[in-house]
Amino acid sequence: MTHHRFHPTTYHNTIGSHAPVLHIASGDQVTTTTVDSGGADATGQQITPRGNPQTGPFYIDGAEPGDVLALRFDRIWPNRRVGWSGTLVASNAVEAGYLAEQAAKATLQTGRLPESPRGRWELDLDAGTATLAEPETALGHFTLPLAPMLGCFGVAPPGGQAISTATSATHGGNMDYRVFGTGVVIYFPVAVPGALLHVGDGHATQGDGEIVGTGIEISMDVTFTTWIHRKQQPITWPRAEDDTYLMAVGNVRPLDEALQHATTELLRWLQEDYGLDAIAASTLLGQCVRYDIGNVFDPAYTVVCKVEKRLLPKRG
Repeated sequence: MTHHRFHPTTYHNTIGSHAPVLHIASGDQVTTTTVDSGGADATGQQITPRGNPQTGPFYIDGAEPGDVLALRFDRIWPNRRVGWSGTLVASNAVEAGYLAEQAAKATLQTGRLPESPRGRWELDLDAGTATLAEPETALGHFTLPLAPMLGCFGVAPPGGQAISTATSATHGGNMDYRVFGTGVVIYFPVAVPGALLHVGDGHATQGDGEIVGTGIEISMDVTFTTWIHRKQQPITWPRAEDDTYLMAVGNVRPLDEALQHATTELLRWLQEDYGLDAIAASTLLGQCVRYDIGNVFDPAYTVVCKVEKRLLPKRG
């Protein structure tokens, strides 16, 4: 295994078959940085256009279409002390009319149309906390523990596509699932030679769904290891695991279709790797499945279907 240190100078607002920035071998580890979703780096300066700019892509030697690529996040940690967030819930996360009702109420109180100010968060990287500094609200100096994760990452999709980092699909993309932090392993279907791995969109913490359009947006120091997990044993949607759960991801709109893709992918995984037939896999999920919502704000919803690993028979 080789440990590479890569300092990015260019970024991409699509995930696609861009020229690789670095060739690495299967099993290599990379330490690099990401800018925040607005294109700001560790100094807080905007150095690239906003929209979840991606570091990479990284070309994994030997990865071919039909393979499965594994990505493990070894460390994700903010590299500056000020982050930002949205402060008003997205319209598609609430009942029709709620936002207009709130705007009318605020206008009546102040005599002017309300604004949705950007939240400013001060990070204590030693204590591992983020504290709301602006705007002033009834929450006061609201403090949360850091739970760093990446919201947008993935491999190049098939057919020469370059898919916006505003959305997600079978290749990964803007999934915004809060569990995708240090220690998790994510598996991707490889569609192009080298897989072409992109990483970005760091959040210091985030609730389920990213319902205000952001987490606490921040630039990150990122260390990851990637390897060819399987040769010519394709999967359809991203899969993931941590110490507790097996997880399958559906990235699509509408929400019910995202749930269907995630559930189907997990059923297939249980049958392929754990020797369960359709009845056994269905029985297990029927009583033990858990669903998380990763993203409700962006063009594609993300639904994660998961089951605890302690309930599974041994592989093979």
